[in-house]
Amino acid sequence: MNIDMIPFGAEAHLTWSGLTAAIEAGHRLPRADIADLLLYRGEDTLLDRGAWIDGLGSLVKIGTIVPGNAGRGKPTINGIVNLFDDVTGELKALLDFHLVTKWKTAGDSLLSATRLARKDSRNFLLVGAGVVARSMVQAYSSAFPDARFSVWSRSRATAEAMGLPVADDLETAVKAADVICCATMATAPIIRGEWLQPGQHLDLIGAYTPAMREVDDTAMARARVFVDSRATTVHHIGELIDPIASGAISESDVIADFYDDPALFSRRSADEITIAKNGGGAHLDLMTATYIAKAWANRTR
Repeated sequence: MNIDMIPFGAEAHLTWSGLTAAIEAGHRLPRADIADLLLYRGEDTLLDRGAWIDGLGSLVKIGTIVPGNAGRGKPTINGIVNLFDDVTGELKALLDFHLVTKWKTAGDSLLSATRLARKDSRNFLLVGAGVVARSMVQAYSSAFPDARFSVWSRSRATAEAMGLPVADDLETAVKAADVICCATMATAPIIRGEWLQPGQHLDLIGAYTPAMREVDDTAMARARVFVDSRATTVHHIGELIDPIASGAISESDVIADFYDDPALFSRRSADEITIAKNGGGAHLDLMTATYIAKAWANRTR
C-alpha cells in the first residue's frame, strides 16, 4: 500500500480558485458525517476531528494545542491529517496539519467573499494580525486583484510585522472598509454594529467556541447572515448562540450555508451588509485535504 506523505511545500502546486471549486464540488455530494473529540489537560488540548463524505472519502485530523510551547521556542500547535480511501478505507495520505488548516480556513472565507462581497471591493481590513490574517491576504488577492489591505491589532508591534498599513483606530478603519476580516481570539465583541456601512461584507473567522464572539448583536441584526455549515455553527459558536438567545436574530435569520443553492448564498444589492461565519468543520478539512492530495499526485504530470 502506497501512502503519500504530503509536506507543507505542496502548496506550491495549489491555487485558491482550485480549492474553492473543490469546496463547492464537495457540497454537491451527500452531507458529511462529522464528529469532534476534545480532551484537556489544564491549558493543553488534544483535538481529534473526523469527517466522512460518501463519494469523497474520510479524514481524521489530530492536533495538540500547548500554549506553553511559546516559552519553549516550539510551535503551540502540532498535528497530522489522515486521509482515507472512500471505497476501501485504506490510508491514502498523511498531510501536514498546518497546510490543511491554512488552506481550509482561508478557502472557506474566500468562497464566502466571492459570493457576498461587492465585486468592486478594494479596501480590505484585517482585524487581527496572526497566521490566518496573513493567509487571507493571499486568498483575497487571488479573487480581488485591486485589493488594498490594512490591519488592526491590539498589539501594534504585531500589526506592523505584517508589513501593511496599520490602522490606529478600529472604528475609523471599519467604517472605511469594503471587506472586514476578523481573525482574532476575542471572547467579547470588538466590532460594533453601529460602525457598519451599507455594502460592507464581514468574514468572521476567529470565534470557534460558545464563549467566543467578534461582533455584537447590532451587527448581526443589521446584516444578512450566512454560515459555512449550520451544523457546525448555529448551536456551537457564540457568534450565533448569543444573538439568538438574546432575540437579536432567530435561527431562521441564517439565510444559507454552502449546502444550499448558491443562488441563496449571494448578495442581493450593493447596499446590503453581509456577514459570513466561518465555522471550519472537519468536512471542509476533508474537501481541502482531498484537493491537496490530488494536486500533489498530479504535480509531475
